[in-house]
Amino acid sequence: MSISENLAAVRERINGAALRAGRSPEEISLMAVSKTQAAERIREAYSAGQRLFGENRVQEFAGKIDGLRDLRDTEWHMIGHLQTNKAAKAVELFCAVDSVDSLKLAEKLDAAARAIGRKLEVLVEINVGGEAAKSGLAPESPALEELFLAAPRLETLAFRGLMTVPPFTDDPQGARPYFRKLRELRETIARRRLPAVAMEQLSMGMSHDFEVAIEEGSTCVRVGTGIFGERSKA
Repeated sequence: MSISENLAAVRERINGAALRAGRSPEEISLMAVSKTQAAERIREAYSAGQRLFGENRVQEFAGKIDGLRDLRDTEWHMIGHLQTNKAAKAVELFCAVDSVDSLKLAEKLDAAARAIGRKLEVLVEINVGGEAAKSGLAPESPALEELFLAAPRLETLAFRGLMTVPPFTDDPQGARPYFRKLRELRETIARRRLPAVAMEQLSMGMSHDFEVAIEEGSTCVRVGTGIFGERSKA
């Protein structure tokens, strides 16, 4: 199937999952994960109506952005782990960083955004499975509380919600408890009405489990192989 056909199929599945959950499909954004994809394949997705894209590596995206600058109304989000020494470049390239996992990184992003006079939307990454190999803050971590309490002084950052990558399971239903945990965490934080912290976004669900994520409240699903096909192992 072509990228256009894959996008149509994914959108149809999003609609179905939303309706099963008693939600409006318009509540859910589809992010095309374009890491490792050449500019011409991203253009194909754009031609099929896709406007929201997620990239994992600053250096990789910096190498292909010049061939994509003419794509109007496109949102480029950083969704991979971001090292603090690449924060300034990320602020130049992306309109949002969906993987903030420390106060130190948030401070670097704030300083970089302040230096060029812009605002940056951010999501806080939560390690719901407690996996040592993954980035993200633990739901009960004091560092998470510290980050949110610092939000009012990080004036260029707009805290919009949470993101997670749950432990992988062959059965998509295996991710359900983790998605539910993130939704419950978002609800807990939202009830506190913390200054400068909004909780309208819940970025969770990927190609193999996004329908379950939607059923558990996801507002943005990140789909790569479901749109672009399997990545080459070469």
